[in-house]
Amino acid sequence: MTQHSVQAAGRRPKRARKRDYNAVSPVWNTIFNIVIGLFAFSCVFPFLFVIIISLTDEQTLAMEGFRLFPSEFSFAAYEYIFQSGTELLHSFGLTLLVTVLGTLISLTLVTTYAYALSRRNFEFRGFFSFLAFFTMLFSGGMVPGYIVMTQFLHLQNTIWSLIFPLSLSAFSIIVMRTFYQTTIPDEIIESARIDGASEFRTFVKIVLPISLPGIATIGLFSSLGYWNDWFNALMYYNDPQSTVPLQYLLMKIEKNMDFLTQNAQHLGSFDAAASLPTETVRMAMVVLATLPIVMAYPFFQRYFVQGLTVGSVKG
Repeated sequence: MTQHSVQAAGRRPKRARKRDYNAVSPVWNTIFNIVIGLFAFSCVFPFLFVIIISLTDEQTLAMEGFRLFPSEFSFAAYEYIFQSGTELLHSFGLTLLVTVLGTLISLTLVTTYAYALSRRNFEFRGFFSFLAFFTMLFSGGMVPGYIVMTQFLHLQNTIWSLIFPLSLSAFSIIVMRTFYQTTIPDEIIESARIDGASEFRTFVKIVLPISLPGIATIGLFSSLGYWNDWFNALMYYNDPQSTVPLQYLLMKIEKNMDFLTQNAQHLGSFDAAASLPTETVRMAMVVLATLPIVMAYPFFQRYFVQGLTVGSVKG
């Protein structure tokens, strides 16, 4: 044994220091939290500002303009809207029912349609894919849709006239089909078939639980579409005694208010028109139309998690 090897053997091996590249220094962590917090506040601030304006006195708003801390608050805008009484509550209930029922129907149609398109062994896959994509570029038109809904289906002044036109979205079908193709491995479907599961059972027991993020995404899009829809009520509701959706009712209130303001000279009601909270009512309508659907976001957020299929297939 040489002298060099003896000296090398007598030395204690030094422990290699492992550098943690994933660790973030406290300074950078604080900076990141501040930046993200400012970005989140910039997203929430406009809605908070709208709430403040809706609670501002109309005369104060005309004199001081839009201010974050107005000198005088007032609930006149909300009092003017709630003058409709039970009609507003009925419209809110109708809109909630249409949103829930329409979203469930839309999810059922979209998920089944997209799953069929995602299967490579489906014989008519190309035809139905083209059919869904074609409707994104060209629609049947307003007049044919009105004739089908009123003359053939006889759904005028019914809740189904608010649900069926938005129940099947080609965009949601393509998004969900792509989600199936990129997220669900074919090995999972094949293993279920080997175990003797039918196509329907495979879809319900295996595909749907894995596809919750995609379902939550298109479910949120569908809920927003139903909640914000007013055009279908304008098209298919012509009975004055029928309960209309919330968005359409708020639009009618705004039109009535604008009519009184613009025709105050002919109606001889200058004082009444001057006392109408025009700007604050518009902001209050935004709050009433937006706040309920905002409350639905936390329920969908828990499903926005990716990588649910990681580790599902071994080998």
